[in-house]
Amino acid sequence: MIRRLTATPIGAPEIYRVAPEKRLVGDPEQRLWLQYTDASGQFYTGVWESDPGTWRIRYTEVEYCRILSGRSRITAADGAVTEVGPGDEFVIPSGFEGTWQVLERTRKTFVIHEAPP
Repeated sequence: MIRRLTATPIGAPEIYRVAPEKRLVGDPEQRLWLQYTDASGQFYTGVWESDPGTWRIRYTEVEYCRILSGRSRITAADGAVTEVGPGDEFVIPSGFEGTWQVLERTRKTFVIHEAPP
């Protein structure tokens, strides 16, 4: 069966904050609307939103993102900076390390695949 997804999900999101050991600036509230998960639990998609702040990231998964609103800056461990805003689409590869800085409240759609252990 085909599952329709939406960039403006209905219903209450899961609300959480960045783990204290990852936080660098601020204490951003984040919201997640999970819209689909496959039977393996290794492939999922939805909508994510975060208030401004900066935190460390370390990807074990591959993630495709499309920014719906806001602006963020993603900085790799080697110092390479990628700024993203509405309409930008990108992939973050497994093994990526660096920081994610939300400059303006950011909302994105995402698709994640986590390789089996």
